[in-house]
Amino acid sequence: MALILVVLFTTPAAFRSPTAVVVMALIGTAAVLLQLRLRNETGEKQPLRPPLGLNVLGIVLALAALFPSALHLGPRAVQAMVLGAVCSFALSSAFILHAFRRHSTKPE
Repeated sequence: MALILVVLFTTPAAFRSPTAVVVMALIGTAAVLLQLRLRNETGEKQPLRPPLGLNVLGIVLALAALFPSALHLGPRAVQAMVLGAVCSFALSSAFILHAFRRHSTKPE
């Protein structure tokens, strides 16, 4: 729902910004993590866990990309950090969604 609102009420030029790309990736990851939390509250024997290392890496890269002047980074380094953050969040979400699929197909 948040992703839809962002896309509807944002101009197309805003999506050329590295910040917008990171925000979109964070919204998607937050949705997957919320789904994970809701699923784990159902009382399963082995709750699924998100890949903490990938999420921390994504957050560090996103924060570094948001403050390039403080870190004296050039535009190419910022783009690389944004890409790294988005890839990290995408991999984390993919691992969680794969675990959902694998976990739900096991016979009880």
